[in-house]
Amino acid sequence: MTDSINTLGLVGTGVMGAGIAQIAAQAGVRVRLFDAREGAAQAAHGTLAATFTQLVGKGKITQPAMDAALANLQVAGRIDDLKDCDLIVEAIVENLEAKRSLLQQLEGIVSPTCILATNTSSLSVTAIANGCRQPERVAGLHFFNPVPLMRVVEVIDGLLTAPTVGDALLALVARVGHRGVRAKDTPGFIVNHAGRAYGTEALKMLDEGVAERGDIDRILRDGAGFRMGPLELLDLTGLDVSHPVMESIYNQFYQEPRYRPSPLTRQMLVGGRLGRKAGHGFYQYQDGQLINGPQPQPIPTVHAVPPVWIATEDSADYERLSALVIRLGADLERTAQPSPHALCLLAPYGRDATSACLRFDTDPAHTLCIDLLTDLSRQRTLMQNPLTASAMRDAAHALLAADGVGVTVIADSVGFVAQRTLAMVVNLACDIAQQRIASVADIDQAVQLGLGYPYGPLAWGDALGPRRLLTILQRMSELTHDPRYRPSPWLRRRAMLGISLRHDEPAIG
Repeated sequence: MTDSINTLGLVGTGVMGAGIAQIAAQAGVRVRLFDAREGAAQAAHGTLAATFTQLVGKGKITQPAMDAALANLQVAGRIDDLKDCDLIVEAIVENLEAKRSLLQQLEGIVSPTCILATNTSSLSVTAIANGCRQPERVAGLHFFNPVPLMRVVEVIDGLLTAPTVGDALLALVARVGHRGVRAKDTPGFIVNHAGRAYGTEALKMLDEGVAERGDIDRILRDGAGFRMGPLELLDLTGLDVSHPVMESIYNQFYQEPRYRPSPLTRQMLVGGRLGRKAGHGFYQYQDGQLINGPQPQPIPTVHAVPPVWIATEDSADYERLSALVIRLGADLERTAQPSPHALCLLAPYGRDATSACLRFDTDPAHTLCIDLLTDLSRQRTLMQNPLTASAMRDAAHALLAADGVGVTVIADSVGFVAQRTLAMVVNLACDIAQQRIASVADIDQAVQLGLGYPYGPLAWGDALGPRRLLTILQRMSELTHDPRYRPSPWLRRRAMLGISLRHDEPAIG
């Protein structure tokens, strides 16, 4: 069944199916295109021919390579024309019954050794295979759109999938020049599962009134290093796609609090504010272009900055923040307690500004907190408490913006914006590793390539410091009593032992 895959049958020739056909044909695999819609397969063949012509014109491929790729593409007039394929990939509508019915139909056509693969992004591979005579030959082969550019592919083993089937699919993925990652059949697999932390935490902060939409996006994009802010990303994807996935994964995990959706996106979905495609989502668009994007907070004008007193949780943070404050021109108080007129600048992890005031025994009216987890050369986040005086807030803002770096002031919140988001991203990846859904290497590769994060989440956690992230999560959990913030056992154990989050556990027995 799995010795070699030389002929691929593709059922469903929309954008995703055509993309799969393109990379397979370019890699020397014979591809047979079939679509139940009249003329769709032939139209896809024409579109692919035009794509290859464009690639030749841009110097991406040679004319002989184009000729070879086109020779590998055939249109199947009937589904029976797929009978001698080594592999069938279905890329039809994301509907369980439709996919299940198709695979059962294909079993009556193809040979007993033909692999049947589903490109589902959210449905259970095991459920799709249910009813097949040979469920052991059914697996998931989840490509991402656009297929030629998104070079990660999830290979999913259903409950009854034979291990050799996944092996053969991984070999095919490597042959077409993509990176295959292997996952168990669980809701969201790797990428859509790991991606839940980023958007849902941003929505929760928006629900809590921690910061405005543009401020959340700017902090996470500029300060934390994400390619796009989470709300910008939701607008790009479209809430008609994103919100049902949020609800699906939340319900498939039996209302696990980590995946809890926001009522805001349900309201926006019902109201037609889907994002860029509708012209209005979290932001407004005209002809697909953003017209009211995130704007930086204006820098207040102050006549003088009071002396600054600093408190941090470790000496390295103290020296780092002290050097910044002095470089920006402030007088630094190096006393055990602040003077009555000092601006108190605290740097907690996981706490809100209110509890930080109590921890460091400062006057709330004179106190703000600063997030030291982010890149201070790109963006700085200040957090006020309910009693922070406006004069102190403005002084801190003006001081920290003195060198031209953007400053964002947010309301009181556990873990600022970046701390809580990054801690949740890493913690969820740790849970995926703990559940043995995928290997640590595949988790990092899948998320970095599939979601465009600057690092894999486990490698990112190592860079940020597992103990620091554990502290953030523990404090957020204690202060909110929300089980969504409970630390993963994978993170807790490695943080306590002082080892890498990418350190796998020894085999049992």
